[in-house]
Amino acid sequence: MKVQEVMTRNPLCVTPGDSIRDAAQLMKRHGIGIVPVVNEKRSNRLVGVVTDRDIAIRVIAEGLDGNARVSDVMSTDDIATCAADDEVQEAMETMATEQVRRIPIVDERGSLLGIVAQADIVRKGGDHARAELTVQRISEPGGKHLQ
Repeated sequence: MKVQEVMTRNPLCVTPGDSIRDAAQLMKRHGIGIVPVVNEKRSNRLVGVVTDRDIAIRVIAEGLDGNARVSDVMSTDDIATCAADDEVQEAMETMATEQVRRIPIVDERGSLLGIVAQADIVRKGGDHARAELTVQRISEPGGKHLQ
């Protein structure tokens, strides 16, 4: 099964200049925990992501307020991505290796096409045993995204 069959297409996104409040309001309104960050909405080139955890750790814990810019707190280093025509197993392996629950889907130019969450794979992926193993590996203590 291909990633494009399970991904959420055209996900909501923000730009680096948007406020954290804007990103948090999108998360609240749509019940999501990650918002991709694109350089500008027209080109849609992925430059990072901002998560609810980024907001808790890099904004609230550091004493910043909601007017802080997304660029101040977004994750940018080595953002793991997949392509729409990758196999779902490849996406699960990347998620497990990177210990992330969601992964942006980009085209060959780096433009954002969609996003896949572990829940998408469990609901639509069919291979529940493999999905369960991926969730276990994602949830292991440690990982590079702890800071």
